[in-house]
Amino acid sequence: MLSEKAAYLKGLMDGLTVDDSTKEGKILLALYDVVKEICETVDTIDADVDDIVEFCSAVDEDLADVENAVFDDDECDCDCCGDDCDCCDCDDDDDTYEVVCPTCGDTIELNDLMLEDGSVECPNCGELLEFDFDGESKEGSEEE
Repeated sequence: MLSEKAAYLKGLMDGLTVDDSTKEGKILLALYDVVKEICETVDTIDADVDDIVEFCSAVDEDLADVENAVFDDDECDCDCCGDDCDCCDCDDDDDTYEVVCPTCGDTIELNDLMLEDGSVECPNCGELLEFDFDGESKEGSEEE
């Protein structure tokens, strides 16, 4: 390290008994003071850089975890996505359809699971609405 080399330089100067009353002695001692100060500054910067590198590595690991959680496109391989699926975040209730009750005229929102059941009671008037849903097309539903 630089600090060790500066200490060695100081030892040489002390061993040679550099006299601060001469011009050369004053210059050598002033140069040593500059070298010592530079070494201390570089050591401080080096320690700070080590801390920053360690911090950046930790942030990089955390960011990788976040990216995996947000952008992970792994699909469920269990083919159980439905009412009882608790092994993944699949949600079949995202698609909704609107149906108008022929009795009261109320608009009812239905999801895929309600359509697959084949019927639903109107929450407004209680009329049983039945649907003929073949399961292949999510385009529309029929009222009976």
